[in-house]
Amino acid sequence: MDALARRGTRFDRAYATAPITLTSHASIMSGRYPAGHGARHNGIRVDSSTPLLAELVARSGFATGAFVAAFPLDRRFGLDRGFQTYGDRMPRVAGKLFNERHGREVVDEALAWLERNRTNRFFLWVHLFEPHAPYGLPRLASPVQQRYDYEVEEADHQVGRLLEGLGTARESTMIVVTGDHGEAFGEHGEITHSLFVYDTTLRVPLIIGGLGFTARVSSTPVSLIDVAPTIAGLLGVTGMDADGIDLRPALGGDAVPERTLYAESFAPLLDFGWSPLRSVRTSGWKFIDAPRPELYQTSGDADETRDLAASEPQRVAAMRADVSRYSPATMDAKVVDRDAQSRLQSLGYVGGGSRAAANRADPKDRRELAADIARATSGDLIGPELEAVLRRILAVDPRNPQVNMRLGFVRGEAGHCPEALKYFEAAIASGIPGADVYLGIAACHARWKQFDEAARALREGDRVEPGNPVVLANLGIVLSDGGRPAEGVPALQKALAIDPDFHEARFNLAIAYARMGNRADAAREAAYLLRRLPADAPQRPEVDRLLKAVQ
Repeated sequence: MDALARRGTRFDRAYATAPITLTSHASIMSGRYPAGHGARHNGIRVDSSTPLLAELVARSGFATGAFVAAFPLDRRFGLDRGFQTYGDRMPRVAGKLFNERHGREVVDEALAWLERNRTNRFFLWVHLFEPHAPYGLPRLASPVQQRYDYEVEEADHQVGRLLEGLGTARESTMIVVTGDHGEAFGEHGEITHSLFVYDTTLRVPLIIGGLGFTARVSSTPVSLIDVAPTIAGLLGVTGMDADGIDLRPALGGDAVPERTLYAESFAPLLDFGWSPLRSVRTSGWKFIDAPRPELYQTSGDADETRDLAASEPQRVAAMRADVSRYSPATMDAKVVDRDAQSRLQSLGYVGGGSRAAANRADPKDRRELAADIARATSGDLIGPELEAVLRRILAVDPRNPQVNMRLGFVRGEAGHCPEALKYFEAAIASGIPGADVYLGIAACHARWKQFDEAARALREGDRVEPGNPVVLANLGIVLSDGGRPAEGVPALQKALAIDPDFHEARFNLAIAYARMGNRADAAREAAYLLRRLPADAPQRPEVDRLLKAVQ
C-alpha cells in the first residue's frame, strides 16, 4: 500500500462518515451521508431507492464483481446491487457458519474473477476484514497491538497479491485503497470502534493510484462520500446523485475546496439506548453534538484532547445548527432479521438497547461500561479474565442479553451448570436472538444426562433459528444418547444435508445407526467419514474403531 501511495495521490486527511462497517461502506458506494442511504448501523439495509456506484458502472457496460470478507456486508443488506458477481459466502466449520473469512480466500476469488474478465472493462471491489477484532489468535497470548499489526501486514500482503494479479493491466487500471473506519486501543476510553466519533476511528487511509497518476499528497480534509463521485468522474459514468464531490482536481495537483464534513454514530442509541453522536468539521474545528457537547480545534489538537466547548459558545451554537442540517438525533430503522441480529451480536454489534429513553445517557459517561462490553465481545479475552469483565458489566447492566449468555457459557464450561442456566434464562428473558443460548442450555442438561430436557431446549432453538445444523446435530446426538437413536437419525441427516463436511454429525449418525443394529448404514457413514478426514486428523483412530466394530 505504501508503494501504491508513492505512485499515486494519498489523501492525508480522509474521514469516514461513521466508524461502522456497513454504514461506512454504504457511504463509499453511494457517495451519500448515512441519512441519505439509510444504513445507519450494521444490520440496517441500504435504502433501495439510493443509487449505488456499481449500478451506474454496470449500466455503462463494465463487468462488475465484489468479494467481501465479513457478514456485515452480506448481500441481504443491499450493497450487492449492480454487481453481477457478489462473493459473500462465509465458511462453515463443524456446522457453524462463520461471520468472517480470511483475506486470502477473498483475494483468491477476486483473482479468479479477474482472470475471467481481464479482456473486459471491469469494476472490482475487494473487501478485507483484517485488521478487525479479534486480532490474530488471542490464545497465543501475544500483545493485542502486536496481533493487530500482524493483521495490517496480512492485509497489505493480500493487496499486493491483487495488484500482481492485474499483470499488464495494472498501468491502465484505476486503483483505490481505503478503510471503512479506524480502531481504538484505549484512546478516549474506547476499545475497538463504533461508539465514539473521535478521529481515532474516523480518520482512514485513502489512496488513488494507477492510470499514470503523479505522486502527490493532499492535506485538505475529504470524506469517503467523495470516493464514488471521483470514480464515476474518472470512468466517465453519469448519474451519480451524491453528497460528495469529485476529487479529480487533487489528482492533478489542484486544491480541493474546503467544506463542512459530517460524521455520526448511532451505535450508542441502537446498541445501548444512549444518545447518538453527530459531528461536523470545518476550517480546522470539529464539533461533536452530545448531551455534553464537545469542540476541538483539530488544526492544533489532532488528538482531540482539549475540549473548548465551554469557552466558544457562539461557535458551538453555529456548528450545532450545521449538525442538524445533516441529520436529526432520532431515527427509525430495524435490523433486517433475527438471524442477522444474532450473527452481528456475535461480532460485537447490536447490543439491543432500548431506544425509548427520554433522557439518554452521554456515551462519555458510559465509556468504561462500553469498553468492557467491547473487550467481552471482541473475542480477545478468555478464561478468568473474560469472566471478571462479564461480571463487571452485569453489575451495571444486569439485563444485557449478550453478556448474560456469554457468562452462561463461561460458567457452563467450568462445570457450574445451575449457575449457567440462570444466566441463559436471563438472556432469553431479555430477548436475545438466535439459537446459541439454547445450545448452552442443552449442553448443561446433557452433562447431567437429562436428555429429554436437552432435546426440549434444542427443539426450541430449532424453532427460533430453523435450519441451524449445529442445533440439528446436537438434537440428533442427545436423542441418540438418550436411548432414541431412530428419532435422532433424521435430525443428523438434516444437519448433514446443510453441511456435508460436518464431521461430528456424520460420526454420530454412524453411532446412531449402530445403536439401531443397522450395521451396514453405520459402516457406510464411518467409511465415508474416513475418506473425508485428513490423513493426520486426530479423530481417525476413533472412526476406524467404529468401522471395525460394525463391519
